[in-house]
Amino acid sequence: MEKNTVLTRHFDMDWIKVLATLLVFLYHCSMFFNSFDWHIKNNFIDHTYIEFFSLLVGNWIMPIFFVLSGMATYYALNKRNSKSFIKERLLRLGLPLLLGIFLLSPPQVYIERLTNQQFKGSFLEFFPHYFDGLYLEMGGTGNFAFFGHHLWYLLMLLLFSVTALPFFIKTREIAARKEFNVLHYLFIPIPLFIVALTVNNVVNLASWGIIFYLLLYALGFYFFARESMRKFVHKIGVVAGALSILSTASYITWVFFYGFPMEVSFAWTVFMMIRVLLVWNMIFFILYLGDKYLNVSNRALKYSSEASMPFYVLHQPVIIIIGFFIYNLEWPVPVKLTFLISAAFIIILGLYELIIRRVNILRVLFGLKAKYLGARPIAPNSTGMNIRCK
Repeated sequence: MEKNTVLTRHFDMDWIKVLATLLVFLYHCSMFFNSFDWHIKNNFIDHTYIEFFSLLVGNWIMPIFFVLSGMATYYALNKRNSKSFIKERLLRLGLPLLLGIFLLSPPQVYIERLTNQQFKGSFLEFFPHYFDGLYLEMGGTGNFAFFGHHLWYLLMLLLFSVTALPFFIKTREIAARKEFNVLHYLFIPIPLFIVALTVNNVVNLASWGIIFYLLLYALGFYFFARESMRKFVHKIGVVAGALSILSTASYITWVFFYGFPMEVSFAWTVFMMIRVLLVWNMIFFILYLGDKYLNVSNRALKYSSEASMPFYVLHQPVIIIIGFFIYNLEWPVPVKLTFLISAAFIIILGLYELIIRRVNILRVLFGLKAKYLGARPIAPNSTGMNIRCK
């Protein structure tokens, strides 16, 4: 049993999750400098290489998380029952979300209100006002971030996991029944196009709507978790990569020269279709690269894979707090960018390595499993030989 688990484990999924988490970190560092709305902005906005990077990854970084989550749900339901799955989701997603809502979000809202001249006073004076109204948008009047700011992903994933579970249980055999082929590749994106063109503004989070993310989560479960998909990505991977580059170039060029289409029109329709094509093909390209080059395990993967959830939970508040102390300094943008990335990375990793991973209650609060402290107990087996309890 254990041998089979090792042989069938897809380490590339862990690598992709780790690298995607790192990209989210860099993306949020870039948000401090670019022209898009964010909680705190540098005193000088960069419209060149930093904005280019933001556009480069902003379209597909969260969609890849939801596809990976759908795949992980499929594998999890092959190993545990519904009750165990829900319990695991509540602990691994719910506790970090609550931590984010009540501990990590208040300083982010405070800094936003302070720098936008919406509040004057200390953090202790602001904290009671954190519960005044719901935080619904940047620059708004409500303060209570019920979704944990950047942890909205955990809230959405928790809701998707619970609401879609009965349907997944009844229909999960479909996910492994048929071979994935080029017709799937061509026609499955049609619902994504329809959703993007009709209801993308329904709870829009990080440029895509909640229905779009739900579809990607379901596609991850029903299609991308198939073993036949791994064979197919090798056939289509290079083509998907070329289409990803082409659609990304078209998207970035459009935004730099014409801006974002704000009203529904023919141009807006073409723009949204380019974005969906970008996301769809980037998913295949990333899975292709992952399966080809990253399906290996080592100590770095084991460490970073466990650290990825605490790193994700901590990264944005740390970036914003550091940004608050440097946003008005007259440093050149490259110096500020280097300092922000380096300082935030060191602080986050230091908090994880020195405190979080070593304290069981913190491990649980940050979505990790508690570790047994001390030597494992010795128990006799039926033959009388001593074995270590696992």
